[in-house]
Amino acid sequence: DPEPAYAAHVGIDWADKRHAIALQVAGNRKIDESWLDSDPESVHAWARSLGERFGGAKVAIGVELSMGALIEELRGYGSIDIYPLNPATTCRYRGAFTPSGAKDDMPDARLHLELVRRHRDRLRLMRPKAGADRRVELLNSGRRKLVEMRTNLCNTLRSTLKGYYPLALVVGGELGTPINCKFLLKWPTFGELKRARRATLRAFYYANGSRRADTIEGRLEKIAAAEPVSEDPDLIGPMAAFATALARQIQTLAAEIGKLEGQLKAAYAAHPDHEIWSSFPGAGPFLAPRLAAAWGSDREAYATAGDMLLYSGIAPVTERSGNSTWVHRRYSRPHFIHQTFWEYAKQSCLH
Repeated sequence: DPEPAYAAHVGIDWADKRHAIALQVAGNRKIDESWLDSDPESVHAWARSLGERFGGAKVAIGVELSMGALIEELRGYGSIDIYPLNPATTCRYRGAFTPSGAKDDMPDARLHLELVRRHRDRLRLMRPKAGADRRVELLNSGRRKLVEMRTNLCNTLRSTLKGYYPLALVVGGELGTPINCKFLLKWPTFGELKRARRATLRAFYYANGSRRADTIEGRLEKIAAAEPVSEDPDLIGPMAAFATALARQIQTLAAEIGKLEGQLKAAYAAHPDHEIWSSFPGAGPFLAPRLAAAWGSDREAYATAGDMLLYSGIAPVTERSGNSTWVHRRYSRPHFIHQTFWEYAKQSCLH
């Protein structure tokens, strides 16, 4: 495709309160510097002023963002093309001309302007995703963040239980599961568990989905033979309070993850490429939507499969110097997309 002719190039160094703006009109060596408040009203007013100033002609903007409020505010304007800049790229570009490591907002805005004006052919133009792609992508991302939060809470809970109540890790069911949370909320200390009758424990396990007789009896025997880590109430009380607080949070997160998964399932079912990705061996109900979100339904987003290999970080990097050759993984990559392909490769091997 021919390079678009831009009426102006803009570099933005974004911040929470105000953005630094460096603007250069095509054919003019002068760079206009200004500050823009980060509230939506100010950003929209500035974007409209660009359209009025240049008569609706295209403007190229370079910014160290690929998502966030600023991107959402600008992407709706047809006269604005956004070129997301990799922070590693701008850091090294800055270091080439500023060996001291000095950094400031307005000089960075000028640097972003220079990158988008001089090296645009090496940058990827942001292509707005279709509604179905965008919805599936955001639901996938939200679910993943909640799952990671639950994992962190489970790790903290495991560490806590090891310190005062390791028996719960053995007889309370797998951490993070509903039965485990209910177990800890019902018997948060060793003493309370030891005082429970065998019939009560057996009924609890059976009511919460653990119904194999040998498993239940094995747990009951371990409880009967167990001894406490400590009987010091100054240890047990605070740690039990912390453990039950964690269990309640895990319970809440599990419920919210379930709701989000329901929305994701519905959104993926409505995705135009639903049947394609669902046909992939081993994709499953969660990897298939992640693959659909990674690729999107825009057939022109990637010219070749190799483009996706490079973008996702699956393709290795080869470094050569003299007679030495070194091949390694890509350090800079979108981790969730990279992980999606990695996990799918593992699952597909089973088929």
